[in-house]
Amino acid sequence: MSSELQQIRIGLTDSHPCSYLADRQERVAVALDPTMHCGSSYEVLLANGFRRSGDTIYKPHCDHCSACQAIRVSIPDFTLSRNQKRLLGKGKAFTWRLKEQMDDHWFELYSRYIEARHSNGTMYPPKENEFAQFSQCAWLNTQFLHIYDDDKLIAVAVTDILSNSASAFYTYFDPDYALSLGTLAVLFQIQYCQEQGKQWLYLGYQIDECPAMNYKVRFQRHQRLVNQRWQG
Repeated sequence: MSSELQQIRIGLTDSHPCSYLADRQERVAVALDPTMHCGSSYEVLLANGFRRSGDTIYKPHCDHCSACQAIRVSIPDFTLSRNQKRLLGKGKAFTWRLKEQMDDHWFELYSRYIEARHSNGTMYPPKENEFAQFSQCAWLNTQFLHIYDDDKLIAVAVTDILSNSASAFYTYFDPDYALSLGTLAVLFQIQYCQEQGKQWLYLGYQIDECPAMNYKVRFQRHQRLVNQRWQG
């Protein structure tokens, strides 16, 4: 851990069933120091494997598992794969725009996504106020990357904007589209980072045993935080 973080207070939650691996228990360490709740400190925390949920900053701290590894894309070194180039070609008619608020009809799209893709997850049934509490943060510059097919909203990627990086927080999209809109949203977030001269795009945690997360390792070059050292 960075020397900047050695003195912060950490609280541990009780263990509970893991949201990603059915046979595991999870618990998290929560940053309790209020001085950490600002953009500059959170960027340091991201670089040390933390994430946020709403205003809460946390990091996996499981007793018998280390499957979660923070993952980030090096923007200056990013290279499109053949499949990513093909996906951008198929989606060349789409446009994206960062906004400070989500479009008025965002909840309809979010509900369809949760009901189609995550009906067994913790966010089902979809609730507007719960998603607002989960996605918004009082002390961060959080933007919403909207993707449109003509004038139709087809995806929203919640994106935390920091000084030298951005963090892909959560994405939901139209489940009826055959294209990989989740991957396309990350490619558009990378485009934003390139335009703004950012160094990193953080993608959350990678769990190799969880197939739904394996799209993250296809963004090259990426790094993983292993034993508190970024590798890759």
